[in-house]
Amino acid sequence: MTDYSNCKIPTADALTLLLHNQHALGAAIEEITKWLSENGVEGVAANAVTAMETLDANSKAIADAIMQLRQS
Repeated sequence: MTDYSNCKIPTADALTLLLHNQHALGAAIEEITKWLSENGVEGVAANAVTAMETLDANSKAIADAIMQLRQS
């Protein structure tokens, strides 16, 4: 059986960077959504909110995976 323990830290580090990028994208989408709502483009703003909800849902799963990698 192959031992992948030497890959766990680099994998967790890479996932952490991706999670930070995901949070940054979420913040940017939130700002754009606010602007769209303030400028009468509610339909597009609603789509942006859906995208933010997807980012939020996936970020928990990514954070959980990072914790599992770091603890094992």
